[in-house]
This record gives sequence, structure tokens and C-alpha cells, in this order.
Amino acid sequence: MADRTGLEDYLSELAESGRRHAAPLAAERIRARGEQRRRRKRAALASGGVLLAAALAVGGLSLSRTNLGPEPPAVVPTPTASLFVPPAPAPGEEYASELGYVYGAVAKGDTVRVTVEQLRTVRGAATPVGVVHKLTLPRRTLVEARQLTGGNPSDVQLGRLVGELAAGPQWVFAIDYDGEGRVHSLREAYWLSE
Repeated sequence: MADRTGLEDYLSELAESGRRHAAPLAAERIRARGEQRRRRKRAALASGGVLLAAALAVGGLSLSRTNLGPEPPAVVPTPTASLFVPPAPAPGEEYASELGYVYGAVAKGDTVRVTVEQLRTVRGAATPVGVVHKLTLPRRTLVEARQLTGGNPSDVQLGRLVGELAAGPQWVFAIDYDGEGRVHSLREAYWLSE
């Protein structure tokens, strides 16, 4: 029994010493973890403040960059609708005419594509209206020419005049349209240059 009491005493002393040493060590760990959490929180707040300041600086710089040039459009631009409307014949008339420079002729197969700059006559002189459009005509379209053919009035097919009409605005024509807006013929407006 004496051994048993000695063993009990020994075990109780051991347990008592364990409690003495265990309690302060656990408390120290808890305090260290709490301080570590506080340091992390302070560091996160400080880095968040730095990040906020950097974001504000970048935002301010992007707003002050407005003088660098135009921004690309949000929508791809589409060509504007042409202001050109084919003239309609007056009641009782078969054709209606448009006066304009005809230039930039390009032959493609059986057609000729030309650019027409509309004109109007003011006191016998031709002045541009500001409306420019393109026409694609058959090569065999008749052209009443005078100066283009060396001063001799004659009817010529448009396909033979591509070379002369390929340059810039030089030749003035009266373009005849039928009631459906189709080109019937071109007449050289030689009377405007005389």
C-alpha cells in the first residue's frame, strides 16, 4: 500500500506541476496570436490605404488625359446617306435632267463607274451644289459630245470616253433620267464653256 500511496503522491505532484507549467504557456500563445492578428489587421489597413491612394491617382491621371486626342468611336461609323435624289420628269415630260461635272471614270467589264458633282446655273455660270454621287452605267450609254470629240457634234458610247473622263472635274454634262430614275443619256453642256 505504501507503494500505492507513493505512486499516487508522485502522480499528483506530476499533475500539479503540469498544470503550473501548462497554464502560463497556453496564455502566452493566446496573447501572441492576438498580437499577430492585430499586426496583420494594421498592415492590411495600411496597404488598403496605399491601394486606395494609388487608385485615386490613376483615376485622376486618366481623367486629365483628355487632351491626347479623340477616342475611337463606340460604334463603327457607317457612310452617310447620299443627298442625291434622281430628278423626276415634270408632268407631260419624258425625261428630267441633272447638271453636273462627270469625272473619275473607271471601266469594269460592260459598265463604267463615274462620279457626278451636281451643279446649278446662276446667271449662266455653273456653281457646285455640294452633292456628289456615283453612277454605274452601261458602256453603250449614249453621250452627245462636242468638245470631247474635237468640236464635231456626235453621239459616242460612254465606253469610248473613259480616258477623257478619268481625270478630275473638267467636263460638264446634262444627265437625262427617265421616270424610274434610270439614266437615259448624257449630253455635254458645251454651252456653259462658250
